[in-house]
Amino acid sequence: TIPDSVTSIGSSAFSGCSGLTSITIPDSVTSIESSTFYNCSGLASIVIPDSVTSIGRYAFQSCSSLTSITIPDSVTSIESGTFFGCSGLTSITIPDSVTSIGDRAFDGCIGLTSITIPDSVTSIGEWAFSYCRGLTSITIPDSVTSIGSGAFSDCSGLTSITVEQGNAVYHSAGNCLIETASKTLIAGCENSTIPNDDSVTSIGDRAFQGCSGLTSMVIPSSVISIGDYAFSGCGGLASIVIPDSVTSIGRYAFQSCSSLTSITIPDSVTSIGEEAFRYCSGLTSITIPESVTSIGNSAFYGCDGLTSITIPNSVTNIGQSAFSNCSGLTSITIPNSVTSIGNYAFWFCSGLTSIKFNGTMAQWNTISKGGSWSNYTGDFTITCTDGVLDKSGNQI
Repeated sequence: TIPDSVTSIGSSAFSGCSGLTSITIPDSVTSIESSTFYNCSGLASIVIPDSVTSIGRYAFQSCSSLTSITIPDSVTSIESGTFFGCSGLTSITIPDSVTSIGDRAFDGCIGLTSITIPDSVTSIGEWAFSYCRGLTSITIPDSVTSIGSGAFSDCSGLTSITVEQGNAVYHSAGNCLIETASKTLIAGCENSTIPNDDSVTSIGDRAFQGCSGLTSMVIPSSVISIGDYAFSGCGGLASIVIPDSVTSIGRYAFQSCSSLTSITIPDSVTSIGEEAFRYCSGLTSITIPESVTSIGNSAFYGCDGLTSITIPNSVTNIGQSAFSNCSGLTSITIPNSVTSIGNYAFWFCSGLTSIKFNGTMAQWNTISKGGSWSNYTGDFTITCTDGVLDKSGNQI
């Protein structure tokens, strides 16, 4: 029981009080500071009075038993992580007094099925609603001028995205949230169709991350870049067309797209980003064009459905762990343009029996090879233009 003499509840005051089930905050309190009720997992009921003007960062993080809460009109901002991990939260009222929703404010609130963002809000932070997998629709008011990266990432239940008419910074089309001036697709969902009217030139970081219901996607020819994590975790994505206009594929762009069986990277792409296709376990075929000069760290890590791959003559560097844990890989062709093979590049490629090297034995032995680049592989041989080497580089 908090007495009327209290005006502020300090940082972490009730942190970890898992046996606390309900609390009434008196009208004397004006501020709830950071992490005040952090991990009060049994807290099912709380009344916040109108006297409270500020609620600190992570104040209710991991209060997993909270099902509903009303934020009073006196509060002007929802700070970073305020309700992070409140998995039982099914209802919340955001008053018209709130102007900003901070980073990760509702991250992991998987029980939320709907939320109304008032017209007073001007900014939504990074990952603000990430992992709100119960959300089915979202409407961005015309007042919002800033939306952070991944604001709606991993919202796998999302089927509708709408921006109110009159918003000067964003618009929606085809269930896509688009930053108008930069022509960047900020967020999409399983029902998205990327508009083919030159209004989108880049797919932003985390735009479709965790859209597990997305099964196919056609990227229009106006798009030149695919951002970091853009389709990461889209486990149902079985078909995607990447146009010749795309010049860069970001880090983790297709990570864990386990339903993808084949993909063609267009000639316009010059680099394959770090972990771009990591854990694409269904991938059996991939074409790397001559335009690619580097294959990033862990780019194909865990692609155990790949049986063979040809690295084009344009590639000079094979990154660290690039093909680690590709247990189905039996053969690979490496050009003499390659000057370095990173640590663990073919680590645990247990089925690897053959490397074809388009150069001489001497050239092979001058390639810089990182530690454990071929550990736990099959007993492969390296066929060069002038002879055959064992996996240690000795002539057979």
